[in-house]
Amino acid sequence: MDIPRSAAARPRVLVVGGRLAQVRKARALGLDVVHVQYPDAYGSGHWPYVDQALLLDYADTHRLLPLVRALHAAYPVRAAVSLFELGLLPAARINEALGLGGESVETAELLLDKGRMRRRLAERGVSPVAAAVGRSAADVREFTAAHGLPVIVKPVRESGSLGVFHVRDRTAADTVADRFRALDGEWTARDLSDAGSFEEFLMEEYLEGPEISVETLSFDGRHVVVAVTDKETGGAGFVEIGHAQPSAVAPGTLRDVTRLVTDFLDAVGLRNGPGHTEVKLTARGPRIVESHNRVGGDRINELTEIAYGVDMESHALAAGLGVLPPLTAAPEPRAGAAVRFLTPEPGRVVAVTGADEARADPACVELRLGVRPGTVVSPLTWNEDKAGHVLTRGATAAEAVAHARRLAAAVRIRTEPAP
Repeated sequence: MDIPRSAAARPRVLVVGGRLAQVRKARALGLDVVHVQYPDAYGSGHWPYVDQALLLDYADTHRLLPLVRALHAAYPVRAAVSLFELGLLPAARINEALGLGGESVETAELLLDKGRMRRRLAERGVSPVAAAVGRSAADVREFTAAHGLPVIVKPVRESGSLGVFHVRDRTAADTVADRFRALDGEWTARDLSDAGSFEEFLMEEYLEGPEISVETLSFDGRHVVVAVTDKETGGAGFVEIGHAQPSAVAPGTLRDVTRLVTDFLDAVGLRNGPGHTEVKLTARGPRIVESHNRVGGDRINELTEIAYGVDMESHALAAGLGVLPPLTAAPEPRAGAAVRFLTPEPGRVVAVTGADEARADPACVELRLGVRPGTVVSPLTWNEDKAGHVLTRGATAAEAVAHARRLAAAVRIRTEPAP
């Protein structure tokens, strides 16, 4: 597709992966868009918003980088950006290869590799948490002998609550390494950050307390907390089944959290763009769980737009391009927002009712269903097992949460045992 002459003066951004809506936002910002995407994830819906497309498995950076260099020689880009977990490292490698600045490969790796992240934090004295990488039952026994039970065992480089084990007793400690390795082959390569994700695991002390996430935008090393998200988890692991903004956490605790997250972002070298940092509020103070140099998933960007009037995805796409003014301070809340995920009983879906009535409710902002009669619902073990969501608004977060729970309960997904 030839680039129109009128586009010549537009800043050009290379967007790696992500959803069509994000490419649409880039165009709405007045950006010229080069899109790197999987071939089967690109279609005619992209055409009005994309000037050049490079279609390949972008995880293969040995193939990706020469093609990007050639494209850049003809159509120079100002920055490479990704709002998708699997595109973060390729985007960093593109920026490094083309000398475009942006977040460094080191920062992207620190945030993807939780073992490296823990070691960096230990070196800097930030958020002390006992942690080690292991490969065997003997490693688990050694770790629990040193740090006690319970502990968490999880992949070193994954997200979305994938493969997380809460090890509470000695029997579980003796078997968790085998249970972890048995997950190999349960997911496709497109679900995973690394093909070797189940060869080794991260062991961490269990952090007791409620979990929140801190949504940030950084501007040349100046970090702005845009929102703090309260979370509710469910299922056998740590799958998030509900979020709400603004947070109900006490102001003094939020000040401690803000200091911690600012120190954390400095420690990993994140200087520009979005951050989504998960924090546990423990009796010893707030502790980092993990973080990502992207906007949080699970409709967190939509919550932030409702509650604070800030579209973090647009700021991420525009980072360093001068098309959006930087935030100068944390925004004040202007409403409450909540999302509740639909988690029916496992089995084959027989009927779905109540969705139209829920959509018509004045408190409903969005209702999406990922199942229909005939769909097989899996047990709730990671984020992709959720069957849909209801996004609501209210005068306060508590009101929005009440609306979300009410409307989610009104959507009835009936299942029967799958053969």
